Amino acid sequence: EVQLVESGGGLVQAGGSLRLSCVVSGFTFDDYAIGWFRQAPGKEREGVACISRRDGSTDYADSVKGRFTITSDNAKNTVYLQMNSLKPEDTAVYYCAAETFTGWCGGAFGSWGQGTQVTVSS
Repeated sequence: EVQLVESGGGLVQAGGSLRLSCVVSGFTFDDYAIGWFRQAPGKEREGVACISRRDGSTDYADSVKGRFTITSDNAKNTVYLQMNSLKPEDTAVYYCAAETFTGWCGGAFGSWGQGTQVTVSS
């Protein structure tokens, strides 16, 4: 069974930083992608960043480019989202998810974590 567990959320002032972690388990293969998504109250869920274990390629939403960095520590089965220069509009529940059908960021994410709250105060 594929499992994803997020951690690292919290309350931070605008301009501050947080690092989210997503520990993944239950995979029997290496060709998958991990994406970070967020959902703010009253808004639709949006993709934030993604990394493919097939070739290490990454993808970012325009709203976070230059501020957020996604990395993978394959030995620890953990994907990180380093968030710098945080803004109040980054406030949301952040989820990590796995794409196991193609292993690329453009695929369908079928397994999800429980989410972690990020709150950025102004």
